[in-house]
Amino acid sequence: MHCFKLLGERIMARDFDRQVAEIQIRAAILNRFTALGRPQTQRVA
Repeated sequence: MHCFKLLGERIMARDFDRQVAEIQIRAAILNRFTALGRPQTQRVA
């Protein structure tokens, strides 16, 4: 939740549908950052 707030304390959109879209965009950004920080392991044979 801390990282989520770093993207902005408040929701800027006033319309509910736009608020939903804004939250989905923030979640997508966090998921991308998480994927970039996750190590990729490969099996060595």
